[in-house]
Amino acid sequence: MKNCPKLFDGNQACCYTVLSVTLLDRRMVRWRAAANHLWSLSYPPRSGRPCNAGSGRPQWRQGWCAEDALSCCWLTATRNPRWRSWSASNARSSGSGRGGFWPSAWLALPTLLAAAPGEFFPPEVAIYVVRLACERPDILGRSLSQWDCHELARQLMAEGIVEEISASTVRRMLAAHQLKPWRHHLWLHPKHPRDAGFYATVSELIDLYTRPLREDEMVLSLDEKTSLQPRPRPSPTLPAQLHNRPNRLEHEYKRAGALNLFAALDTRSGQVYGQCYDRKRQAECIAFLEHLDREVPEPIRTIHLICDNVSTHHGQEVTRWMAKPPRFVMHFTPVHGSWMNQVEQWFSILQRNRLRISDFESKDHLRAKIGQFIKEWNQQAHPFNWSTKSVAKIMAGAPALAA
Repeated sequence: MKNCPKLFDGNQACCYTVLSVTLLDRRMVRWRAAANHLWSLSYPPRSGRPCNAGSGRPQWRQGWCAEDALSCCWLTATRNPRWRSWSASNARSSGSGRGGFWPSAWLALPTLLAAAPGEFFPPEVAIYVVRLACERPDILGRSLSQWDCHELARQLMAEGIVEEISASTVRRMLAAHQLKPWRHHLWLHPKHPRDAGFYATVSELIDLYTRPLREDEMVLSLDEKTSLQPRPRPSPTLPAQLHNRPNRLEHEYKRAGALNLFAALDTRSGQVYGQCYDRKRQAECIAFLEHLDREVPEPIRTIHLICDNVSTHHGQEVTRWMAKPPRFVMHFTPVHGSWMNQVEQWFSILQRNRLRISDFESKDHLRAKIGQFIKEWNQQAHPFNWSTKSVAKIMAGAPALAA
């Protein structure tokens, strides 16, 4: 950076080592170049250039050679028996004077001259980059959702902090401070704090998941997976083939409505009960509960239903219906606690194994395929066991309740 003061200054020489590759036998040879701090930071060689056209001495760069300073580094233009190697010296205008050395590498690649130290930015620039990265772009009048390295570099140049800076330099500055302003995570404001009531509800659900059940008890985890679209394609989906060719799905599709899957998972056996409906209302919820009442064997007198707090599960119509059949008992997860509903894990399996490639002819075709998937799952069903380690992790934030 032209306007920034130099970071280092002094007369003591520093040495740095790079690798050189000869063009004759491609050997890797280490060579050293000596330079004091002032010259190495002020006028670093940008690239190699042929400056030895004959058998005479190389042409020195104007203003480069000085007493106790780096004299020169150059690239020979042709194979020359007199100047066969890279040369550097601390003497006055001499290639082999006091303190000089001749490494055993010549006709090296011109890009190796860029190994000398380049321009340095003072710490104030890095501090300013960190300050920008830790602020929202809207504060500075920028219409950006988050910063990236290119936008930070543009902002530095626009504010006149530097004349020129690259995005890679900004990235290194941010990496040194472990900053990645282009990433974002979701978090939830504690509108409903995790108080004693929260942990009491969690404790009740954990007890239903882990305690031994009586022979006349059953625990079902109930929820809905909504907006399942058939999405018929103009061309059929092609299977995977040899030579690493994956499944190929037509990008274009048509709208053909949507279905809503009501499902209940038996937390002890892993069996799934499911029905698809065109809408998601209390009427459909009651219809699914009636389906469960018919499917669950009569010896089961108590059916614990674990649901979330959506109005479909505890509306007036559902509440009136729940008063009639005595064997249904509702348990609701805490607010924003649907992760405690185990059927969500099964929905994830359904999405990955059956609905990832959405190519169905119609809603009836989709309904039949989901029913077939449930039937195949029940043939090898398994529960999702909540271990004592998982329970301890959930309840770690409730020391008063545990006591």
